[in-house]
Amino acid sequence: MKEKFSKILVAIDGSKKSMDAAEYAVAIAKKYNAALIALHVLPEEIMYHTEFNRVNADTPITSIKGILESYRLEAEEKWFNKIRQMGKEKGNGIDTTINLSSDVIVPNKSIIAEIVDYAENNNIDLIVIGTRGRSGVRRLSLGSVASGVVTYAHCPVLVIK
Repeated sequence: MKEKFSKILVAIDGSKKSMDAAEYAVAIAKKYNAALIALHVLPEEIMYHTEFNRVNADTPITSIKGILESYRLEAEEKWFNKIRQMGKEKGNGIDTTINLSSDVIVPNKSIIAEIVDYAENNNIDLIVIGTRGRSGVRRLSLGSVASGVVTYAHCPVLVIK
């Protein structure tokens, strides 16, 4: 068993639960002096929308790239900067500024597969992810990204409820 985390991945979708997960990830990164990567996987609907518009409205590829870049900038401004600020704040007697990088990816697969593959390809030691904590029929009908990541990840996963 590995006793220290050196690379931590936190999955961010902008929800309150994902930002709660980011707080935990920041605290763990500070404790272990680990690199923290904040990852946002664009919703699959965005790709369907942009592909539909490109095919049906002859939208040039450059404007699709512009749309995707605007989503990247929005994630940076809305979420990643907040996480950077969390990393600069003192807490629990620890005065360490975290090493935070961020990434926004366009899904070629399911969001679950993208998170799991990203973690494996980048030698992540711990994945931190938020969940709404639904159960029963509601969970079955809606699915759960956190549950899928726990099932398929190569490393430990901390689920924040």
